[in-house]
Amino acid sequence: MNTIHLLSENTILCKYLSEMRDCTIQKDRLRFRRNIERCGEIIAYEISKQFEYKQIDVNTPLGCARCSVPNSNLVVGTILRAGLPFHQGFLSYLDGAENAFVSAYRKYKDRLNFDIFIEYIASPDLTGKTLVLVDPMLATGGSMELAYKALLTKGKPKKVYMASVIASEHAVSYLEKTFADEDITLWVADIDPHLDEHSYIVPGLGDAGDLAFGEKL
Repeated sequence: MNTIHLLSENTILCKYLSEMRDCTIQKDRLRFRRNIERCGEIIAYEISKQFEYKQIDVNTPLGCARCSVPNSNLVVGTILRAGLPFHQGFLSYLDGAENAFVSAYRKYKDRLNFDIFIEYIASPDLTGKTLVLVDPMLATGGSMELAYKALLTKGKPKKVYMASVIASEHAVSYLEKTFADEDITLWVADIDPHLDEHSYIVPGLGDAGDLAFGEKL
C-alpha cells in the first residue's frame, strides 16, 4: 500500500480544508457540504492521473481530433452518511462511474469502547474494475478496512484507490500495515497527529456527518 499526502505541498485544497476546520465557518452546512464536494473534485482529478487511458478519434466541426479518455471501468464507493457530499464531488469529475454504498457505524460497548459494524451494502460487480473508495474522515481506519472487505464480496477489483479528507496518523499506519501487500493507494488531503480518548481525530474538524446533515440522536 502506498499513501499520498496531498497537503504536503500547498494547493487550493488548503483553503477549503481550513474553512472546514474553522468552528465558525463550518456552522454553515451548505458551505461545509460544498467544501467536502470540492475536496472530492480535486482528489478525483489527482487520482485520474493514475488511470489507464485509450486514444479515440473525435469528430469536430472542422475535422477529427485524437483524444485520450479513461480506459478503466470505474466504481466510486462511499461509506455512509458523511461520505455522501464527498462522493458527489468525485462523481462531478468521474461522472460515468458506477456507484457502491456501504453503511459502517460505531456500536459502543461503553463510553469509550466500540466495535464497527457493516449493516448495508449496495454495489455492482467489481470484478476487474477500478474501485475508488471514499470516506472523508479516517479516525482508526477500521471503517475503511471493513467497507473494503465487504465490497470484495461483490468481486475483486483490478485496481483500488482509497481517499479521505483528513486521516489520523494512527489510521494511515493501520491501513498501511493491514494492506501492506496489496496494490492499493491511499490519497489523503491532510494527516493529523492524534486521536482523543473517544477515537476522534485531533485537531480534526468534528463530526463530518453532523456538520453536513445535522446532529443525530
